[in-house]
Amino acid sequence: MSPKDLRALFLLAAIWGGSFLFMRLAVNDFGPVAFVEMRIGISALFLLAVSALMGRLAALKTHWKPIAMCGVLNVALPFYCFAYAAQTVPAGTLAVINALVPMFGALIARFWLQERLTWPRLLGMVIGIAGIIVLVYEDLSFNAQGNGWAILIAVAAPFFYGLAACYTTKFLQGVDSIAIATGSVTASALLLLPLAIWTWPDTPISNVAWVSAIAVAVLCTGIAYIIFFRLIARVGSSKTITVTFLVPLFGIFWGAAVLSEALTFSVLLGAGIVLLGTLLATGVVGRRMT
Repeated sequence: MSPKDLRALFLLAAIWGGSFLFMRLAVNDFGPVAFVEMRIGISALFLLAVSALMGRLAALKTHWKPIAMCGVLNVALPFYCFAYAAQTVPAGTLAVINALVPMFGALIARFWLQERLTWPRLLGMVIGIAGIIVLVYEDLSFNAQGNGWAILIAVAAPFFYGLAACYTTKFLQGVDSIAIATGSVTASALLLLPLAIWTWPDTPISNVAWVSAIAVAVLCTGIAYIIFFRLIARVGSSKTITVTFLVPLFGIFWGAAVLSEALTFSVLLGAGIVLLGTLLATGVVGRRMT
């Protein structure tokens, strides 16, 4: 990977790690549904403009049904899960939970796509789950003051991402990636629009929340998608997906630097265990063991 591509990879990780910070700053003002609609609505307009300029809209007409379903699995559901959890769960914790995506993807691919699941990859999944338990154990209470339900809902987000990845592999193989990104975000925005209008807050929304919502839409969704797909085109998907290992580090950093979230031993240990599990589950370590 060239220095230019490496800089782009770290920039992408910093942007995606910052998305959890922006969620924490905005979601309590907007509410989960309205916040998600703001995020994907603005992103849809941005991506539609980019797709039109690049001449990528034709694929939307041909494949709109599977692209819309991809939007439900890859955008609407996981974005809502993380937004709901962000009302109480620290940004750094959410970023680490997001690192479970490759594990869920590998597990679902084993049963749905009949992909081979080696023992090192299976061990990685077990280690990753153990890391999440270490990370959230102190907050895993299901009483009125606990974050147990919010954490479980957050864990559902990487499950949906993994399911979406397998769905895309099965039903959208060979379809232009920019068209998939644009169509899935647009379909999700249209789907959630009525509910967002219904749940729009009556109280005034702070300037910080507005700026955060716009930033997560344009920077963390629209621009990040373009960087992501350009990296795939330049260095391939296997190298680009290593951004998964960097996002939690930036998520923890932004949460501590901006929101003064505590860097406890359990947070650092849990994050390290999750990253080790992710390395095994994605086959990065397994390839060297076999």
